Amino acid sequence: MLDQIYPVAVPVGATTAVAAAGKIGTWPPQVWTDAPGITFHAEKAAGQFNVEVGPDTPIGPHLIRVYNETGASAPRFVIVTAGPQGTEVEPNDEFTKPQVVEYLPIAINGRLNKGGDVDSFAVTLDAGQTLIASVEAYVLASPVDAVLRLVDTQGLELALNHDDGRTLDPKLVWTAKTAGTYVLQLFGFAHPATADVKFTGSDACVYRLHLSRGPHLGYTVPLGLPRAKPAKLRVFGWNLGELVGREFEVDAAASTADSSQVTWHRPEFENGLALPVVDGPEWEEANFPRRVGEEPAPAPPFAVTGCIEKIGEEDRFGFTAAKGDKLVLELQSAALGFPLDAWLAIQDATGKELVRNDDVSSADPLLEWTAPATGSYTAVVGSVLHRAGPDHLYRLSLRSARPRLEAIIAESGFAIEPGKTVKIKITARRVQGFNAKVTFSAVDLPAGLTSSPVELGGTEKEVTVELTAATDAPPFNGPVQIQFHEENSEAIQLAIHEMASTTLNNGVPQGFRDLVIRSTDKIWLTVLAAPKPKPAEEK
Repeated sequence: MLDQIYPVAVPVGATTAVAAAGKIGTWPPQVWTDAPGITFHAEKAAGQFNVEVGPDTPIGPHLIRVYNETGASAPRFVIVTAGPQGTEVEPNDEFTKPQVVEYLPIAINGRLNKGGDVDSFAVTLDAGQTLIASVEAYVLASPVDAVLRLVDTQGLELALNHDDGRTLDPKLVWTAKTAGTYVLQLFGFAHPATADVKFTGSDACVYRLHLSRGPHLGYTVPLGLPRAKPAKLRVFGWNLGELVGREFEVDAAASTADSSQVTWHRPEFENGLALPVVDGPEWEEANFPRRVGEEPAPAPPFAVTGCIEKIGEEDRFGFTAAKGDKLVLELQSAALGFPLDAWLAIQDATGKELVRNDDVSSADPLLEWTAPATGSYTAVVGSVLHRAGPDHLYRLSLRSARPRLEAIIAESGFAIEPGKTVKIKITARRVQGFNAKVTFSAVDLPAGLTSSPVELGGTEKEVTVELTAATDAPPFNGPVQIQFHEENSEAIQLAIHEMASTTLNNGVPQGFRDLVIRSTDKIWLTVLAAPKPKPAEEK
């Protein structure tokens, strides 16, 4: 079983030595990756690989599996990067003997490899300069709930952060009053939590520490983009100087119709932003039509950026809907890194509240609502905790419901013997009123395997696809896919295995709610070798 590789990030166009954490079994195994430009070469020493990354390999996270003739590991991550890379060097436990970071920005590959481990890094800052430090660990399925702590050279704590507001990974932002050297310390607790409250560590506790003291984007206003035409966004963040509030024209037209966000980069900044996209107009609170008295109120789809600046404030946005319109009202604040814990309600023209929600699977609310009559309605936003401030921003989007089926396979892989049948159970998650019949079928099957299409009724919640191996089916290891299509539609969709889960599916109790890659449609299949015939008994 592969738990992690270290370092977890490797540079594009280079070859990097990495170590595998976990019980790999017979050495050497074979390694599958989701990109042809990533090749793992097993070394003679068990657990050691050289990873070759081609120059045209896509930058970002990729999936890997190790496998042999008996099966494959669950999918794990390797990050292909083009940015400056560093590696943590032990010993660096003491703040008095930190690892010196020579330049910024940088992403440091590290590992809390033993219980009680604390990694310390020294950085220099000018007076008025802001350090932005963030960690990727939880999102890499690393079994550690990390913490960042900043101290001066005397050990006095200056800042501490445990969670970044979106995940269990920390993000620390601190501005130096005086020029000097400061020490950033990284440590963590076991995830999931255990009865022992102590600093954790193991070969699987890998992380990436991102350090910056240059122009760093935090957010834009508006918080999102219209898909149909270019829009002007004002930028906010840290170490921006005269760039604070400057407008940039951004075009989301290149995003696909089913894409909910677009990634935006500019050479002036050390980082990029993922910006939500709407198919209609994108407004700010101050120029929303209903706010300035223009009639009629807009009809979905649209989005608006707002802020709960004062305690007790309720923001109101009028819209129109026809009887029977199925709408989705989604508010994003915590998901974008802001502290607002919002509630969201819909009122009719008389002010009567029709529906309210204050959270779904996160701190952000979402409403799936059908208009009871043609007319005017109001979306109302407030704070659950009665807290407010200029940083309590949110983005409210209204759109038509998009009924769809999400087909979920709990296991990441299956093994089958020649002459046997394996059953792949698929959970049908019906979203926003989906009730069509669907036909499932397995594709990309190897030689010797067959499968028949299976129909899922309009209200059924699960279906089973069976794969049958012929008695002479040859051994096989590789990904297959389960596809499905709606009745009277030729559009093909794929069943997925969710790696982000709150169950045991990814091997971690309580699971990981957010990962750098949340799911895969490539389900592993191992066709085992036929058992050798028993020798005839001598007479």
